[in-house]
Amino acid sequence: MEQLNFITNLLEIKDPNITILDVLDAGTHKEIIAKLDYPAPKCPHCQGQMAKYDFQKESKIPYLECAGYKTLIRLKKRRFLCKACRKMAVAETSLVKKNHQIATIVNQKIAQKLIEKVSMTAIAESLAVSTSTVIRKLKEFKFKTDLSYLPTHMSWDEYGFKKGKMSFIAQDFDSRRILTILDGRTQVTIRNHFLRYSRQVRSRVKIITMDMFSPYYDIARKLFPSAKIILDRFHIVQHLSRAMNRLRIQIMNQFDRKSHEYKAIKRYWKLLQQDSRKLSHKRFYRTTFRMHLTNKEILEKILSYSQELREHYELYQLLLFHFQEKQAEHFFGLIEDTISCVNPIFQTVFKTFLKDKDKIINALELPYSNAKLEATNNLIKVIKRNAFGTLTTLRLEFSSL
Repeated sequence: MEQLNFITNLLEIKDPNITILDVLDAGTHKEIIAKLDYPAPKCPHCQGQMAKYDFQKESKIPYLECAGYKTLIRLKKRRFLCKACRKMAVAETSLVKKNHQIATIVNQKIAQKLIEKVSMTAIAESLAVSTSTVIRKLKEFKFKTDLSYLPTHMSWDEYGFKKGKMSFIAQDFDSRRILTILDGRTQVTIRNHFLRYSRQVRSRVKIITMDMFSPYYDIARKLFPSAKIILDRFHIVQHLSRAMNRLRIQIMNQFDRKSHEYKAIKRYWKLLQQDSRKLSHKRFYRTTFRMHLTNKEILEKILSYSQELREHYELYQLLLFHFQEKQAEHFFGLIEDTISCVNPIFQTVFKTFLKDKDKIINALELPYSNAKLEATNNLIKVIKRNAFGTLTTLRLEFSSL
């Protein structure tokens, strides 16, 4: 008897009405034979006196590992019969919820592991439950929408939640709290969500940071008339960088694929993208040139192959410098002076910048960006990756409570 009481304490079964009757060794796991019994309570239906009747068919309850073995509790629950209304009731316990087969402590462990970097299949295997149980626990998480509050500073972005479809995410810039995740990023979807907030609440928003997805601009102005729109600085530089890379490829393809120029421009493409002030001064042996060269010397050789490449590289570096130094006047002055004579690839980017001039100036003058939201998106991608093999389609449902 003392040994069975020790097992009760070891498993941290705190309900005094549960009595362990035996412990069986099933080879791969341990089985605990137990019963739940206590004096007959009042009838929950008519408040009449109930009487003990019999025991319900044993419930198989997966439990936490004990001494390295998976544990299964076979629990028989007492049934009670009301003398007045003749209705039946089953004994209840804190070990497991009513009409449930999974122990409360196991459900808590599932919730704990879901917020860690553990895959759903690994959670299910370690706790001896099915993957569908883990999925059900995930779906229990609800995000409350407080329609009386919106932050002063807000960030917008999108990410690929389902293959071929983008979802919209909004976050409080200061607290990093996710405000909403919408199944789609269309103007209608975003408008319908934020129109649930009163105009007074929406007027509190003063800053919205976003990437260069143009459909966001109009809907943001209409919904948040008091807010300044700030484009993310990373995406602005990325537009410039991609233009430089496309021009490099265009010029590279003008040379024969077996030529030295083609191979050099292709191999050292990163040097053309990099800020010239950050180039390494260390000298290494370069197989392409068969000599020891610094990155600056390699860059000079590559630029000597094409005057057009040199001119656009120097323009690219000047624009990077003015942008990083937050010199908006010089940045746009240079764009306006050169837009008529640059390569069409650069012209397209320059036209985009001029169209979004006010938002880019905001990005240079104000200390806000989408960096925090991008970090949140990366965390969501980790969660998605951990769910692979478990769900065909995982849908997060956000409900207003």
